[in-house]
Amino acid sequence: MVSITNLQPIVALVAGILILIMPRLLNYIVAGYLIFIGLAGFGLFR
Repeated sequence: MVSITNLQPIVALVAGILILIMPRLLNYIVAGYLIFIGLAGFGLFR
């Protein structure tokens, strides 16, 4: 079972690699990450 605490480092690692490859994606990756963490904080993901 994958929980949010296990998923956050994976998402951060993928985001970091994508930012290194394509720096223009930084705004979208940060926005997506913040939205994901916000929704997870509300308990929408288990």
